[in-house]
Amino acid sequence: MQRLRITEQDSINRIHNTIKEQLIKFSCSFFCMVTMVKDKSIYLRLFVLIMKHLMIFCVAGMLMTGCIKEKQTGADLKVGDILPDFEVVMNDGSVVTDEILKEKVSVVMFFHTTCPDCQQALPIMQNIYDEYASKGVVFALISREEGSGDIAGYFNENGLKMPFSAQNDRKVYELFAKTRIPRIYINDRDGIIRYIYTDDPVPSYDDLKSSVESLIR
Repeated sequence: MQRLRITEQDSINRIHNTIKEQLIKFSCSFFCMVTMVKDKSIYLRLFVLIMKHLMIFCVAGMLMTGCIKEKQTGADLKVGDILPDFEVVMNDGSVVTDEILKEKVSVVMFFHTTCPDCQQALPIMQNIYDEYASKGVVFALISREEGSGDIAGYFNENGLKMPFSAQNDRKVYELFAKTRIPRIYINDRDGIIRYIYTDDPVPSYDDLKSSVESLIR
């Protein structure tokens, strides 16, 4: 786990350094333009244009940092651990508990729809859901600090049809982990975690398929 924290900090530092470099380049370029452009109206339009692009770059950097730098509270479940006690209500009205998951092979995924890595993983999970939900595998997609309205809107826009549980806080998430999303736990019929996938790297369809297949045989 210590290695993951170092990796997160290194990523944050790289993002901050990149933003700093861009700010320095902007300052130098803008100073050169001020000395060369005599028409103040042109100078003002250039300033506004550059600031718009710079703001977009900075916001993107902050969003990326937000996905990486998180709170460090909660459990730290590993492969071989038993699923914790929890209960969530899905958007279709069904209830999922750890006891229900212990009866069948199950997949638990934590996500937030604004996280780029989650956006990459959700369509892959949809394909896995389409293939294995009918074969008895239980899926529990649980949001982390995101309401049902935002999730439903994103799912509708992107053709995602999996049931989900909207959680406005981190209480359920912190029963499993401290940090990083997406987080995917693939569990056997005894409720034991057999595979864990995060954003480092985001798992492929083949990764998830082979993991599920190994447990349903």
